[in-house]
This record gives sequence, C-alpha cells and structure tokens, in this order.
Amino acid sequence: MNFEILFVLLGLIGMLIALIKDKMRPGIVLLSVVVLFMVAGIISPQQMVAGFSNRGMITVALLFLVSEGIRQSGALSTVVKKLLPNEKTTVAKAQTRILPIVSAFSAFLNNTPVVVIFAPILKNWSKRVGLSCTKFLIPLSYATILGGLCTLIGTSTNLVVHGMMIDRGYEGLKMFDLAYIGIPITVAGLLFIILTSKKLLPAERPDNFEEEEADVAEGNGQHVVEVVLASRFPGLKRKLKTFDFKRRYGAEIKEIRQGGQVITDNLGEVRLQEGDTLVLLADDAFTKTWGDSSVFLMMTNGKEIPTRQMPGWKKWTALALLIIMIVGATIGELPFFQESFPRVKMDMFFFASVTAVVMAWLKLFPPKKYTKYISWDILITIACAFAISAAMEESGLAALIANFIKQVAGSLGAWGALALLYLVTLIITELVTNNAAAALAFPLALETAEKFGVDPMPFFIAICIAASAGFATPIGYQTNLIVQGAGNYKFTDFLKIGVPMDLIVMIISVSLIPLIWPFTAVG
Repeated sequence: MNFEILFVLLGLIGMLIALIKDKMRPGIVLLSVVVLFMVAGIISPQQMVAGFSNRGMITVALLFLVSEGIRQSGALSTVVKKLLPNEKTTVAKAQTRILPIVSAFSAFLNNTPVVVIFAPILKNWSKRVGLSCTKFLIPLSYATILGGLCTLIGTSTNLVVHGMMIDRGYEGLKMFDLAYIGIPITVAGLLFIILTSKKLLPAERPDNFEEEEADVAEGNGQHVVEVVLASRFPGLKRKLKTFDFKRRYGAEIKEIRQGGQVITDNLGEVRLQEGDTLVLLADDAFTKTWGDSSVFLMMTNGKEIPTRQMPGWKKWTALALLIIMIVGATIGELPFFQESFPRVKMDMFFFASVTAVVMAWLKLFPPKKYTKYISWDILITIACAFAISAAMEESGLAALIANFIKQVAGSLGAWGALALLYLVTLIITELVTNNAAAALAFPLALETAEKFGVDPMPFFIAICIAASAGFATPIGYQTNLIVQGAGNYKFTDFLKIGVPMDLIVMIISVSLIPLIWPFTAVG
C-alpha cells in the first residue's frame, strides 16, 4: 500500500467519522477532504473544481427551483386534499389512496417539498377522522423515497451517478431507465407498507405539552405550533440558552423533539440540530411571518398555514410546465430529435433550465429570492463527490478495494460482487448521506466491473438504488428526519419497518438488475 492509497483511505475514514458525528454540514466536510487531496497532489485543482461545472450537479440546482415553483403554486396540496376521504376510513384504505400518488409526484419532484407539503395536511386530516398520524408519516417519507427510484430526476443521487457516467465517457441514464427496476421496487414496497404498517408502526404518542396547556394558550390568543428546523436556521449547533429564540421569532419553545427523544426540561442546555422539531406557543403573526421561511423546513398548527396566494391559472401552468419538462426530456433523447436538432442536446438539463427560467418569469416562485430555494450544501456535497471519486481512482484505492470485492465474491462472481457493492453503499447511506455514498461507490463500481471484464451498467444502477433507498434510520434520508419529529417517532420505530424494507429492496434489486442489464463481457 503506497502513500497515496493510505492518504486517501485515511481521508475517507476521517470523512465518514465527521459525517456520522455531524459536527459540520456534509458539504464542508467533503470540501475539507477534497482540499487535503489537492494539497497532497493526489488530484489537480482542475479535478477538484470539475464537479462544480458538471451538468448533473447544475441540473439538481435547477430542479430545486422547479420543485419550489410547484410547491408555491399550491397544485400539490390541492391534489392531496381531494384524495383524502372526509368520512371515517381505515389506515390501509387511506394509504392505498394516498401513497401511490405521493410516489408518482416524488418521481419527478424533489422529495423534501413533497413531504413538507403533505405531512401537515396528513397530520391534520388524521386527527380529524380519528386515525393516528404515526401510521401515515413514515409511510409518506418511504413513498417519496420509492418514487425517487423510478426516474432520472427522482433524487439527486441518480443525477450524480448520471453525471459521473458522462464524465467517464458513458452515455448516461435516460429519463425512465431506472423505471424498469424502480417500479417493481415501488409496488413491492408500497404493498409491504400497506399490509404491515398498522402492526409495525406505533400508535400515536400523546404530546407532553399540547393536551394540558393548549386551552390556556388559546385563551391568550396563542396557538400550539410545530416547526422543523432547516439547515438555514441560524441557531444550529448552539445551546438554546445562548440563542434568544423568543426575541428573534416572538414564540416560546415548550418542547423539543430531537433524535427520537422528547425534551421538556432544561431546554436551555439543548444544542439545536437540523431536523429538530420545536413545539411552540405562538400567535397568528408568527405563522404569517415565518410560515414560508427557509429557516423552517415545515410548520403545522392544526390548520392551514398562510402561504402566498396564487390565481388558479398559475396552479395549472405550474403543472403544465412540469409535464412539458418531463415529456420534453423523454422524447428529446429519441434519435429522431437528436438528428433533427444536432446542435441542441435536448436532455433533462436543457428542459430543466427552460422550465426554471419560465417559472421565474411567471413568478411561480419569487425571482428576487431564488437563491434561498437552492440547497447549496447539497450542491457542494455533489460537486465534491466528483473530486473524491477521482481521488479514489487516481490513488489506486478503488482498484485495491475492487480486488478485495472480487475475492470476497468468490464463486458467486459478478452477481456476488453486485450484492456486496449494494450492501456497502446501503450501509454508508444509512449512516451518512446518499450523495457521499454515491461518491464512494462509483469508482468501486467501475473498477469492480473492470476486474470481472463486464459492462459496468448493472453496478451503476445498483448504486442509484442503494444510495437512495435508506429506510432503516432517520438520518438515512432527509425526509425521514422531517417526519421523525412531526410524528414523535423513536429511532427504533424506523428500524422495525425500515430494516425489512431495506431487505426487500435489496433482494429485488440484486435479483432483477442483472436480468434487465446483463453482465455483458467487454473487451
């Protein structure tokens, strides 16, 4: 093992430890590691910054704006409200009506706004019809994850792998390539949720604060409001006693839900984290002022949170633009259109660019504030992922690990190697973040395919699925973190239903991927 391999290996181990400890945002952790690799001469400055100009990464940024335009138009909330039954129903019947639609939307939109829109509506509706919201919020998050497996734009991880493929001279993924494996996984996953969530998910846990003090609050013109802290909340990593929440926001914190724990005592000593749910006492001015703010991922108070009022035509225009983007990117990949317009590559990047700009012109999202709707940390994480992948290849670490994978796979050959690569990627995404998992797994996929002398496509598809299908922990996917506090879930609640989900998706993936994308020998 030479110096470069050892240096990159130690750097990646340090990166994983830092991500698990959550002392800094993922973007700055990956950027720190990439800078170290550049200083050590393992990658060049050009390789370090190459990811920032990658079409896949920029497409992710554009899709943030498209998703925000759809969210602010109110089109999604209108659809889900019409789906929800007004009369008494059962958990299974309600899930059967809601979850497939959620998966369909999340196949084409960023998962986070889908959950942010649907979660408060489902929570308020379940209370009105006498059902436990805990039977719907984890399934809501899982449905968005499953839907994201079905298309190129369903999740940022797919676009990361797509961008890395293009960088290495491969054609990349088409819009519905992943649907061949994503749809069977989604159908199986939704069936599992509908059939088992009533038993595997907990009954609703009473709030420590809400029942006793809500009536008193109402008498004083205040309401119980729940907010989920976003990455832009200024008090992250600070103790509450050093961050005057009441002075800044005009609301009093009565309860904090963090990491599956409900905290009501010594609140001043609590260090606030992204994804924490705060139970507040606030007046109507709070929801009007902060209901659409980027410092809170989600807000609910048992009724409608005020948002920008949009005329009806904008709702339908937003949906029409989304459909045009999807259809355009799909047919734009056909040979006829490529031959007819040789100077214009009408791919997802092209149509996402046009759609985002048109939405800004039509003010479907406030064009003067467009930067606040983009998650810059995710973009930096993605851009650095390309440099980390390059470092693993340049140093020889990827080839070394690929040799190890080949030896462990033994007589099972490429199929066994695929299963092992899937498992490693899944473990990383459950512990840290999906884009970091893709960054580490991609060069391993390339080198492993080369060791077996086969087409790497099956391994690329496995990375897309494994890096996005994190069900077993709340930290495995941001939507899990959002619903954890909103539903007052414990860590073990995710394990009970998430581990079987992980196994189901892995078995389907490892079984079907080689049948759909065979291990074709390459010269």
